[in-house]
Amino acid sequence: MHDEVEKRIAAKIAKRQHISRNINQALDDERTFGQRLADRIAAFGGSWTFLISFACVLAGWVILNSLILANSHTKPFDPYPYILLNLFLSMLASVQAPIIMMSQNRQAARDRVDASNDYEVNLKSELEIASLHDKLDQLRDQQWNDLIALQKQQLELLSKVIEALQSGTAGSRPAVSSEPSAG
Repeated sequence: MHDEVEKRIAAKIAKRQHISRNINQALDDERTFGQRLADRIAAFGGSWTFLISFACVLAGWVILNSLILANSHTKPFDPYPYILLNLFLSMLASVQAPIIMMSQNRQAARDRVDASNDYEVNLKSELEIASLHDKLDQLRDQQWNDLIALQKQQLELLSKVIEALQSGTAGSRPAVSSEPSAG
């Protein structure tokens, strides 16, 4: 599997194509109506809005059945221990749990695709950086060779200048005699 990915990335590098893509947009476009609905229900079921509204409904249920109906001499429709409320809560949990699991499974699949995309982008970046290092090494080697060649030319010119100075000054020096001059 990794060989196929590496070959595909190498081909994209050679063609100078992008690897990264927007995973969220690609996967959101593929979702069915049921999947979108499950995601919305799971998002709402895990929100503060749901928790607060659910706590208010439960508190209202308990207050209505325990205090109001008990004090009005009317028989409460769900007296303590709230068997009807337990039934509704069990039904809600039995429906909500699979919906949340579907959403989590889809999120796990999205995470796997995202991780695969991250791997591909990282691999391409690594290969591009290695390629840049090779190019820099080649440039540095070429510059060293050019510098050495330039230095050889400078040494040759310096040698010629020294030879010219030595040969030119030897003929223009006054002759020094061992006899004292009469002067």
